[in-house]
Amino acid sequence: MNIRTALIRLARATATTAALTLLTAATTTATHAAPATNDPAPAGTAFVDAASLPADELRGLDQPIPYAEYARSHGSKSVTRRAAADPAPGDQQDLRQQCANHAAAAKTATGWLKSRFESCQKRPFDLVLRDVRGTTTLGRLKFDQWVLGFAYDGSRRVDYVASIENIWVQPIPTEDATKWRIGQHFHHSVNASSSDADPQVTAPQTVNRDELLGVWDTQPHWNLTYTSPDKGALFDQGNQQRVFSTVAMDLSASSPNAAPFTGGSNVYNSSVRYDYAGKIAGKFKGTVFTQARVELVMSQKDPAVNESALHIYDALNRPERTFPSWPGKSVPGAKEPLHRLVDKEKQKNNRTRSIKECGKVWGDYTGTDLQCDEYPFASTKEGSTKGDNRFSVRLIDGDDNETGGRRLDQMYTLNRILDGDAFYMKITN
Repeated sequence: MNIRTALIRLARATATTAALTLLTAATTTATHAAPATNDPAPAGTAFVDAASLPADELRGLDQPIPYAEYARSHGSKSVTRRAAADPAPGDQQDLRQQCANHAAAAKTATGWLKSRFESCQKRPFDLVLRDVRGTTTLGRLKFDQWVLGFAYDGSRRVDYVASIENIWVQPIPTEDATKWRIGQHFHHSVNASSSDADPQVTAPQTVNRDELLGVWDTQPHWNLTYTSPDKGALFDQGNQQRVFSTVAMDLSASSPNAAPFTGGSNVYNSSVRYDYAGKIAGKFKGTVFTQARVELVMSQKDPAVNESALHIYDALNRPERTFPSWPGKSVPGAKEPLHRLVDKEKQKNNRTRSIKECGKVWGDYTGTDLQCDEYPFASTKEGSTKGDNRFSVRLIDGDDNETGGRRLDQMYTLNRILDGDAFYMKITN
């Protein structure tokens, strides 16, 4: 039996228990559906965020130890430590290592989005178990929550690898941390108003995992796959089968007879788009993380596109040097995004308008190696026919201009940029 299968079976077995620990904002006390015990924690206790407590209440809880060490010292036999797991696939290992270099973004609810196809959350939690009257602290629980997200260029599917890792505890002598639990509870929604007709998302069979700390410590990872069914190629009929969905997760932490941790609602949030947009997107179907920032990067030191890069840099940073010229001119693309335009006729109109502007400024340049470079690009909704004159034209080397255009098309394809999708420009020195 592989690790994923074992984890899914284990999660199914605890589904009933997990349902009882789901976070409810209106709930202030709850009895956890853990096995009956003759040594329950005091009634009316709850986990709270350590950051919400005065420093003097944490002085006696400043020496937590790894859970495995604690369990051994208390003779716990409830969970048998498994043999060392097979190493995670290379893409997961690489993403985890890169995530550590973006710690500030990684601990947010959306996590760090490496690209439209990879995301990572590493969120540390530091909780204190105390009675609800606030008179007694009963222990401390620290752990890291991980969620790796993988979208796919070529499949209407998104995978998440969730885990609870690096568990440390420090209960008072009368409290038993082997009976503490953590739960991860996934749920999703579909934005029907933004999606195409009949939007559907199929959730994995198991979306809740609520376990004793010992189980998480020895089996930290579990997998979830969300898919959206497709009806075949309908893009020529105007139906790209776009489905905009949000996958979110709530976290619970509890002790027997304790109220759930109420700070764990929507601790993770992932926005996804499924599509079957056809050849305009490169691979005919796929998924992307819509909150990822997409940038087209050009360098002024790259001889293949240095003239294009300088033109865009001037438009973004020194618009007074660009044409058409008018007081207070600004050009989008750095702080304001550009948006792709796929309508060929509107692209043609943008080019015609831009070439006309070049002729007004530089006259007849036919017979030269120069071409009229336009920014924002003709293939954007911010092109020269938008009507606000926030564009720029410049004569540049023709090969440079055409190379820049090919790189723009590659960026569209590699990032599944569909009509109306946003992207930004980044010009380096």
